[in-house]
Amino acid sequence: MKPVKTIVFSVLILLITQLAWGQNHDPFSPEKNDPLKTVKIYPNPATDYLSVKFETPLARTVKMTLHNIIGNTLEMESEIVDDYEIRVRVKELPAGVYLLAVKDTDNSQNCFKFLKR
Repeated sequence: MKPVKTIVFSVLILLITQLAWGQNHDPFSPEKNDPLKTVKIYPNPATDYLSVKFETPLARTVKMTLHNIIGNTLEMESEIVDDYEIRVRVKELPAGVYLLAVKDTDNSQNCFKFLKR
């Protein structure tokens, strides 16, 4: 009877440690050093232009797509200011909420919501 208790106790300890590890490490969450997680967009709300600022020199390698709130892809004009910044023209867009998807060469992607006035 005693070895069974020891085995049950060992299995319980193993399960508890696995659960605790799973809370700290989510295999489905992006890496903490993902450069697209540090992207800043401003001004928000925007009227004429929306600036997309990167902490690393990604401006020349990322792909961006603009979507309305129901997910339709929209045409957009953008210009690379430097290796760290892209400026998107939003002047002709109707007022509303939009989504800007940014994808890098590693297929890492992040989506940003902004308001056009």
